Amino acid sequence: MTAEHEFEDILYEIRGAAAVITMNRPQRYNAFRAQTVYELITAFRIAWADRAVQSVILTGAGEKAFCTGGDVKQRAETGDYGPSPSGMFEIGNLHKVIRDIPKPVIAAVNGLAIGGGHVLHVLCDLTIASSTARFGQSGPKVGSFDAGFGSAYLARVVGEKRAREIWYLCRQYDAATAERWGLVNLVVEPEDLLSTAEEWAAEIAEKSPTALKFLKQSFNADTDHQAGLSNLAMSGLNLFTESPEGKEGAAAFAEKRMPRFNDHVSEH
Repeated sequence: MTAEHEFEDILYEIRGAAAVITMNRPQRYNAFRAQTVYELITAFRIAWADRAVQSVILTGAGEKAFCTGGDVKQRAETGDYGPSPSGMFEIGNLHKVIRDIPKPVIAAVNGLAIGGGHVLHVLCDLTIASSTARFGQSGPKVGSFDAGFGSAYLARVVGEKRAREIWYLCRQYDAATAERWGLVNLVVEPEDLLSTAEEWAAEIAEKSPTALKFLKQSFNADTDHQAGLSNLAMSGLNLFTESPEGKEGAAAFAEKRMPRFNDHVSEH
């Protein structure tokens, strides 16, 4: 990795035939800001271009969190997710690069996978979870939503009833429940998480890269239309977060109180 690819919010390393990308903001439960998203996209593109890399492992730093989604504290402080080299908050492009990279992506979920962090693991091809991991959505609790891949594709993974429960109730589910629902492939003890992900990556490395590329693109073809829903959802979310109701969610989170959404809803 050259100097131009030195990162602030993530770590990037090669282990065998796998690129390991680690979200590295443990002080914020690996929540992402605009800079984090930009760096993740860059890292995935580096892995895409590296012919020696045959799979990607995505994980989080520390023992508490894989990723807890967008940095709501940042949003409450500045009204956005902070600056980035592109000048944009490119979460939609991150979703697309995880799907489009022609190599299997393994999520190694080491702790909380909540909100936008939950969406990231759902979009990965495979998920291995620590027994201490917890899963769930939080958008409606903090004045946010993902009406694109985060909901439509989730329903393909766990079914309509489960997906609606996850979004409407915003509960957290343990790793055993996630495995039972088909939300994760395997649950292991925390100390075995990365080594198991690397074992799976080593098995993938024994397979034909071209065959795997075609298979991934074939799996994706059935849901690629959801990218259009994702674009529409992101545009709607940008408008919603500027509304009094959307701002109330971020403010309540920062102030550690229950939000009063109904005080800010003009019509239903």
